[in-house]
Amino acid sequence: MINPKIYVGNLGFSISDKTLTTMFAKFGRVRSAKIVKNYETNQSKGFAFVEMCSGYEAEVAIMRLNGTNMNGRTIKVSAANPLFRF
Repeated sequence: MINPKIYVGNLGFSISDKTLTTMFAKFGRVRSAKIVKNYETNQSKGFAFVEMCSGYEAEVAIMRLNGTNMNGRTIKVSAANPLFRF
């Protein structure tokens, strides 16, 4: 079973936490979804972290969403590095 924390990369700058939550909720319960933003400008850095309620739900979301198109961009979805804290 994998870590329930997921890395989501190559996001468009207009994507919101709510949009991510809605997208990942199709595959299970979402504990949190957080777009990483520049501290000074508050602009998205183009990646995010999503935490599902179980490793199984995270695994399903990764398999279904990695390489899919979101607003004209091919997103990268993978297990988050367990050493990274968010």
